Amino acid sequence: MYVYTKAASVSMMCALVPPHLTTASRVFVKMSVRGSGVKTQGAVIADSLVINPPAHPTYDLKAVIKLALAEDAGNLGDVTCMATIPADMEVEAYFLAKENGVVAGIALAEMIFNEVDPSLKVEWSKKDGDSVHKGLQFGKVQGRAHNIVVAERVVLNFMQRMSGIATLTKAMADAAQPACILETRKTAPGLRLVDKWAVLIGGGKNHRMGLFDMVMIKDNHISVAGGVTNSLKSVDQYLEQNNLQMGVEIETRTLEEIAEVLDYASSTKTSLIRIMLDNMVVPLSDGDVDVTMLEAAVRLIAGRFDTEASGNVTLETVHKIGQTGVTYISSGALTHSVKALDISLKIDTELALQVGRRTNRA
Repeated sequence: MYVYTKAASVSMMCALVPPHLTTASRVFVKMSVRGSGVKTQGAVIADSLVINPPAHPTYDLKAVIKLALAEDAGNLGDVTCMATIPADMEVEAYFLAKENGVVAGIALAEMIFNEVDPSLKVEWSKKDGDSVHKGLQFGKVQGRAHNIVVAERVVLNFMQRMSGIATLTKAMADAAQPACILETRKTAPGLRLVDKWAVLIGGGKNHRMGLFDMVMIKDNHISVAGGVTNSLKSVDQYLEQNNLQMGVEIETRTLEEIAEVLDYASSTKTSLIRIMLDNMVVPLSDGDVDVTMLEAAVRLIAGRFDTEASGNVTLETVHKIGQTGVTYISSGALTHSVKALDISLKIDTELALQVGRRTNRA
């Protein structure tokens, strides 16, 4: 039996659950969602935490959970539960994957259950970042039926979205190697930290969290500032005057702009760390892409700065882009075009599986 303890390290937790577990041979990892985990941003992270959420100076994860529960409960609460479920009835409900993918949001699910009812007990045979297959029961929650059903939809809304992001991220991160895959700020309003957490779980890396933690000089900044050199000079002066130390990235659209950036950097002390190569991947009529310009840009920069390819990045094109020598590849599609992974939480799992087979979802 594999059991997590509160003292278990992240590396130990990663090794505890064998990847080959099936429905028939699954081993459940027992834990309570009582508030005994790691505190971050005003919330209690469950003991199942494997991958930390990204840091944010003002984001309150617990408040987001409370808001999600409050919008579901409204002013009367779950009237259906109150009408049909005895207050003291206890049950077990099972998490069921209805398609293949990467599961994410397990730690967040425990936080939600804890917010609804700290006495609920949750057990998992998988952890955040693990693969699941259609028909797999990978976790269960036991306790008061009313509270499990109240938490169900909020838990699943987060888990399905996060798992969809993690699944696509894993596929793109694998295909992009040796380049690293990044998301963008194209996240659901109010869910940025959650979306970016899912990217980490899927094996990607985070771009800047917001407008505050990195200077990113984009096309509109360049246009207003009067060109590449002026914008870089203004940023370096601003950072120095305000005693700020943070990375600077600049977007370039032509080889000439890259040459101007390199010329500035060769003669001036600068905080520039990365050059974005925007839309230098040219789509072709046959569905392929031409990366000739991107390759030329990478050769021109010659390792003096990190590089980031942006634009026309898809699961089909990311491998070819990753072979050009760029350091990073950013894709807004990871979070702005999420296909949720189909997951359910069922008390009567036999009937759920029967229906799933009828609809080819289990």
